[in-house]
Amino acid sequence: MPKKVVLGMSGGVDSSVCAYLLKEQGYQVIGLFMRNWDSFLNNDFKGNQNINENVCPQEQDYQDAQVVAKELDIPLFRVDFVKEYWDYVFSYLIDEYKKGRTPNPDIFCNKFIKFKAFSDYAFKNLDADFIAMGHYAKACDGELYRAKDLNKDQSYFLAQLNNDQLSKVIFPLANFMKSEVREIARKLNLKTANKKDSTGICFIGERKFTQFLENYIPAKHGKIYDIAENKVVGSHIGAMYYTIGQRKGLNLGGFEKPYFVVGHNIEKAIIYVANENHNEYLLSDKLIATDFNQIAKKFAPENLTAKFRYRQVDIPISLKLGENNQIEVQYPPTEAVTPGQEIVIYQNDKVIGGAIIDKVYYQNELKTYL
Repeated sequence: MPKKVVLGMSGGVDSSVCAYLLKEQGYQVIGLFMRNWDSFLNNDFKGNQNINENVCPQEQDYQDAQVVAKELDIPLFRVDFVKEYWDYVFSYLIDEYKKGRTPNPDIFCNKFIKFKAFSDYAFKNLDADFIAMGHYAKACDGELYRAKDLNKDQSYFLAQLNNDQLSKVIFPLANFMKSEVREIARKLNLKTANKKDSTGICFIGERKFTQFLENYIPAKHGKIYDIAENKVVGSHIGAMYYTIGQRKGLNLGGFEKPYFVVGHNIEKAIIYVANENHNEYLLSDKLIATDFNQIAKKFAPENLTAKFRYRQVDIPISLKLGENNQIEVQYPPTEAVTPGQEIVIYQNDKVIGGAIIDKVYYQNELKTYL
């Protein structure tokens, strides 16, 4: 009797090819499409350029998944996790923005939705032996590794998973390049072969982000300060809408050199900016992170690297484990390390674990203006 695998089918090319690969490997494949966001129920109007379309992108994705499932002769089910997504992912995102921090919803989406709500449903309701996802990552013996395609590798977003979750998942694309996945889809003449990859917020999609946040966080106008000169250089509509290192959207024209965001004071509605003459305000060399989730069952303290955000070259670090799942990390001076973001620690291709950045230091001084 073949093992039963419940595959997360999103209506994209990656999960479509996963379905084919799993069938080729002899699994009994069942597709499961998740609906995690309801624009009308969740007051998603401002910044939503798709709100008046006859078929919203989410429904189009489901229709594409249906076509592919029929093409590959596999059953497809649909399940709603709208409440779970709001409770465990979106509420957290909004709370963090209100504090002036920059969360990463994809990480919590994986932890609580794809590998918890979805997984529970697959095992309890569809009698799965395994679940499968179209992530570019590798799981082996309950541990996590980078994918072959380093440009598409998504291990960063999976660093809050535990060993039990990772022991029950198959990542069929672990050893494939994206170009190979596209080529397989074209040879099979799948409907999704040339479909663009999804972008934007996990399960919500593309939004005009500042306007989108206004649906949930009221605008609070304030001043923009040049932190080096301690003078007002402009105004803004809401300090929580701006992220550390942000250069666009500040509407600060007429200055000799462009500004970038280096911090904010949410209570006083202040944004702090600096220009390239003062990039020290953007630098840090040490951080404290909380909720450290160690995935590697064992590792040596040498030759560790980390990413502080997804699209970043690995940076060498030294790691000190503390109490209550806190870690202290030291690293060469680096720009825009941001509270609320995830630090993910690697040893070569193995993921050691991930934690949420809480405090950031430069030359042993706490950066209080973050």
